[in-house]
Amino acid sequence: MPTKATAILTLVLATVLTPAIRADVKLPHLIADHMVLQRDMEVPIWGTADPGEAVTVSIAGRQAKATAGADGKWMVRLQPFKTSEPAEPIEMTVAGKNTIKVVDILVGEVWLASGQSNMQWPVKLSKDAVTELMATRYPQIRLYSVERAVAGRPMSDVPGKWAACGPETVADFSAVAYFFGRELHEKLEVPVGLVHSSWGGTPAESWTSRPALEADPDLKLMLDRSDGMLGDYRAEIEQYRKVLDAWVNESIAAESQGRPVPPGPKFRPDDPRAHPDRPSGLYNAMIAPLVPLAIRGAIWYQGEANAARAYQYRKLFPAMIKDWRRAWGQGDFPFLFVQLANFKPTGPRAGTWAELREAQTMTLTLKNTGMAVAIDIGDPADIHPKNKQEVGRRLFLAAQHVAYGKQLIYSGPMYEAMGVEANRVRLKFKHANGLKTQDGQPPKGFVIAGEDRKFVDASATIESETVVVWSDAVAGPVAVRYGWNDNPTCTLYNAAGLPAGPFRTDDWPAITAEAN
Repeated sequence: MPTKATAILTLVLATVLTPAIRADVKLPHLIADHMVLQRDMEVPIWGTADPGEAVTVSIAGRQAKATAGADGKWMVRLQPFKTSEPAEPIEMTVAGKNTIKVVDILVGEVWLASGQSNMQWPVKLSKDAVTELMATRYPQIRLYSVERAVAGRPMSDVPGKWAACGPETVADFSAVAYFFGRELHEKLEVPVGLVHSSWGGTPAESWTSRPALEADPDLKLMLDRSDGMLGDYRAEIEQYRKVLDAWVNESIAAESQGRPVPPGPKFRPDDPRAHPDRPSGLYNAMIAPLVPLAIRGAIWYQGEANAARAYQYRKLFPAMIKDWRRAWGQGDFPFLFVQLANFKPTGPRAGTWAELREAQTMTLTLKNTGMAVAIDIGDPADIHPKNKQEVGRRLFLAAQHVAYGKQLIYSGPMYEAMGVEANRVRLKFKHANGLKTQDGQPPKGFVIAGEDRKFVDASATIESETVVVWSDAVAGPVAVRYGWNDNPTCTLYNAAGLPAGPFRTDDWPAITAEAN
């Protein structure tokens, strides 16, 4: 039995030897050595500390102070860095009860890259990979890859680290993001920061917040279904436990009686909470932690996973874009995306991928959006076409106009209007300067229909900046479609060598209209 003196001595020693419990000033993984700060706009710097702790951020002659709130969170906003300053890497000090130094920081252009497998596809598996990797020495391009994770609530941080771009660091990095960033760096002559957050095979609802999905009854259906699966999972786990308990008892009895141990339960129910298709799951774990990093804009390559619900994508995709813009609070920041490339064997004229491309095109009605058409650089036999260089270049063309205000041909011909002239249809396009085909032959890929809505292959000819379409089998044409297939023949380009996007002039019922 310890004496009173022994107990007091033990308490004193514990007090002396145990360090004071306090929360050091901490920064999220995103704010770290080798990062890039966005130029020409306020730069948020944030983290955690003890509640009420004073925090000072100092960088390149600027200083900002904050006090951690009751939840321990703090944030400052640094005044914008001008385009021309600073030219060399800089250092940032964050001081509270402890001090953190962040070194080798550059100022330039920061872009977020997200989507599914075609955004995730690495440089090392892309076209001319060996040559590309050998030529990759861009210390002023900085790369950050977000760890893949799923969460039920928005997270405040996610593991990852910044690295200077070189053969070793870029090999596993997103090829589309890298080739886009390389164009930015070489053409704009500024440092570039690329934040890559993607997951192959995932649908757009996984990348959209719960409040955004709840706001639309048609999108809330996905949450209702997911929530129902969680309830089913609890019941399945309960049943699995019963089966497992029964097996344990039976195996013990068999062992004690000298009999063979029976095989255990074969399958444990999969936990839908950890599935990347979970609505809002990737937004919570892989997008929310990036807010409020100052960014110029976002690039997006996704849609394959939503093709069977293409009509729904008309609402879902714009809702996701607006959701991200609300979260960042930077206004309508540029959002550029890749239209689905050609894929699958040539088959029926109508296809779900055609309708998904239509939904993507309709999203261009949102302010500050741009689309890279990839209908001519896909691979019919591979959902992952290797030519990511051209995808990155076409995204950069869109960025030059949408994000940087350059006046140039940044898009292929886009359908604008039609007019019927006897048994022919004249189509007008935007971005139609120098309409042509690459082989000099009449355009292919057009079909035409009359009131009976039966489409037949059509002849076509280019007349100045219009295309005239007809078929001797359709005396009274009312509708034309172009490239309306999963893997269509498309030969129409403009003077910049950019392909026309697939389109239809009719609004007849979509084959995915009821898929939700």
